[in-house]
Amino acid sequence: MKHAFTMIELVFVIVIAGILSAMIASSFDGNNLRQAADQIVSHIRYTQHLAMMDNKFSSTDSQWFKQRWQIFFSTTANSTISYSILSDTKSALGNYQGSPKANNTYTQVTVAVNPINSMQYLIGTAYSTFNNSKTERLTDTLDIMKEYGIQDLDLSANCKIGTSARIAFDNIGRPLRGTSHNFTKSYKAGNFITSQCIIELCTVSDCTTATNDQKIKIAIEPETGYTHILLN
Repeated sequence: MKHAFTMIELVFVIVIAGILSAMIASSFDGNNLRQAADQIVSHIRYTQHLAMMDNKFSSTDSQWFKQRWQIFFSTTANSTISYSILSDTKSALGNYQGSPKANNTYTQVTVAVNPINSMQYLIGTAYSTFNNSKTERLTDTLDIMKEYGIQDLDLSANCKIGTSARIAFDNIGRPLRGTSHNFTKSYKAGNFITSQCIIELCTVSDCTTATNDQKIKIAIEPETGYTHILLN
């Protein structure tokens, strides 16, 4: 003989299911560090993909290598921590400046198009050389301070030159460090990343004081450019 669930049993199951779903949802929503890191890993890989698909070599431009696709982290303390993906182009004066650019009609844009929304670009916050008269052109999630509460971002010394916070890729996907618009040669010694590059994200204002639950690390491997999250 088959027995049906009683009303009390059904209510109990529904309550338990609700509690479990709330716990699962909160665990996903609460781990902002991991969400930010996953997004950046995805966008670094996308930058590498663009570089491999769009070889910037030009026999008519001796500085063609300054155009390489790159991810540019903008880190203004207590103001914004965001990033953009761009390929530099010459200014009206004929030089490269390394800035994300767009004219007021968005017909001349150096920033990558957001593949999820073709009306947006992969830049998180306003930039002086990028026309932001229409804020919907920005991709808000790239403002990782506002979106995920990231308070500090740092690149290890072996993946930057000076204070630069940029990673570029060549046409076979190899990662380069420094600001490519300042490069004097396409493959100058010291520009290649030759050991594991670490990008650290923290939910406190200084990563040097962050505990393990307040930080997460992203690694970019030399030569291959393989990007992944490091486990504590």
